[in-house]
Amino acid sequence: MLKIGEFSKLSRISIRMLRHYDEIGLLTPETIDPFTGYRYYSASQLSDAGRITALKDMGFKLCDAAELLKRWEDRALLEQRLLDQRQSVCLQAEEAVQRLRLLDTALERLRKDEPMKYDVTVKTIPERQVASVRQIIPCYQQEGELWNILMRETVPLHVQDGDPVLCCATFHDKEYKETDVDVEVHKTVRGNYPDTEHVKFRTVPQVLVASAVCKGSYALMDEVNAAVASWVEANGYAFDGPMFNIYHVSPHETNDPNEFVTEVCYPVRRK
Repeated sequence: MLKIGEFSKLSRISIRMLRHYDEIGLLTPETIDPFTGYRYYSASQLSDAGRITALKDMGFKLCDAAELLKRWEDRALLEQRLLDQRQSVCLQAEEAVQRLRLLDTALERLRKDEPMKYDVTVKTIPERQVASVRQIIPCYQQEGELWNILMRETVPLHVQDGDPVLCCATFHDKEYKETDVDVEVHKTVRGNYPDTEHVKFRTVPQVLVASAVCKGSYALMDEVNAAVASWVEANGYAFDGPMFNIYHVSPHETNDPNEFVTEVCYPVRRK
């Protein structure tokens, strides 16, 4: 039998943490001396200690680790839980990358010590034929899934791009939503084609918009929106329909957010 100090050295888990594991029933000593209260562990418990440490390092909570230890021989369950945790960690990594981009953008702006200026223009976007996918998606960040559907289902049809080709995303909700957002992506095309399971071919009417071009990360979108809103208010216009983005340079063309070029468009009318 191993004293708690010896077990601590071999398992590389502090005595304080071993006592905590004991309190929550995660890793209890093999025996406790009823007179001295000393905790004794068996050498075979080192494997469980190693598994607990590995699960913690992979981001599992202690309660989850306890469940997995009890069902360690259920390989199918273990594999599924590992896959679920991997997906969760990937999402956290993406969020961390986004936060780093926001911090880098803020630092760059701070060091330049000057506000970005966005030129707002009013123009008419003419009527156009488009291939469109509109769905309720979990969040705005998953817009790319709609583009994947659009490309996957139009490739077999040998769809010809419009001239000019505009790739747009329209946000149909009347308010900002944290979940279950109504988003439509569409791309201008030439010719007539049959609808597919998710892609609808339709005509988008001409529209008068107030627009501004954002060059750089999507983290700048809030400032562009504010610039357009201020211009609309100051120049006697009113908003007149759901806003949309035109992606001139998007993640489809580059992995560098600093190279993105997005035109933010708000349909407007004269008051």
